[in-house]
Amino acid sequence: MASSTSTEPSPPEELRNWLELPRDVTASILSRLGSIKIMTTAQMVCKSWLYICKDPYMWRTIDIHSHEIDSEWDSEKMCRDIVDRSCGQLVDFNIEKFGNDELLRYITASSSQIKRLRFASCSDLSDEGLIEAIGKLPLLEELDLTHCEISETVIEALGRCCPHLKTLKLYTEAYARSNYFFLDQEIDFNNVVIAISKNLPELRHLQLIGSWMNNLGLQAILDGCCKLESLDLRRCLNINLKGDLGRRCAEQIKLVKLPSDSLEGCVRISDPGEMFSGEDDDFPFADQDPFLTINYDEEDFY
Repeated sequence: MASSTSTEPSPPEELRNWLELPRDVTASILSRLGSIKIMTTAQMVCKSWLYICKDPYMWRTIDIHSHEIDSEWDSEKMCRDIVDRSCGQLVDFNIEKFGNDELLRYITASSSQIKRLRFASCSDLSDEGLIEAIGKLPLLEELDLTHCEISETVIEALGRCCPHLKTLKLYTEAYARSNYFFLDQEIDFNNVVIAISKNLPELRHLQLIGSWMNNLGLQAILDGCCKLESLDLRRCLNINLKGDLGRRCAEQIKLVKLPSDSLEGCVRISDPGEMFSGEDDDFPFADQDPFLTINYDEEDFY
């Protein structure tokens, strides 16, 4: 006699109602979308999400990337609206490509609690604008200026106004030393790092990717920033770590990234070809050879 098996239909899969999630869980999920997506999509889903997206706690960290912004939008107005949402509770601000003095002034006017500030490829940001902002950020612990030109006056302002600063990140395009390098340019190429050594002795982490400095600047950093725990020298093509200076770096600092180390993990913002091109440039880009190191004798400078 053939046996028969009865199969009962499985119960329908229960649908999850995302609106029933605890408020803090929903807020945590939405915060991972980024500032622009929250403003342009998430807050429009329902009233519950809109209320969450208006909570100042959601805007303690603001992260704005230019590629997320439609060319037809008023990007500066959107940034101001986002900053307004924080109601003065902003502690971490990151913006790429369209930051300027006026926007920075607006941010710091209402956000004195900022601890981390990052500007990347913001060509309209001036020394004067940065110095004014730095004076309003006494709690600043980390400053990241990626592809932003600064002078030693900005470093001096950091030393005067930001006693809690522990991390400074500078990232510029790297150049190898030209055969037409003049002796009086040595100090000019080391101005910023010498200012760091004189004004920021409490630094713990220093990134100098692509710095034009040579051994004179590195010596100043080792002498003046004795509490450094990490030093990033990637693409610093004009220093020579052979001999005593290299040994001192290894002995004094826990983590040292060398000029020829990979840039993996660094966000590349700009294309060097947008700035210079051609084979006759006095200062060729380091990226022409990712493992290029420049060795020279001290006699070249004396």
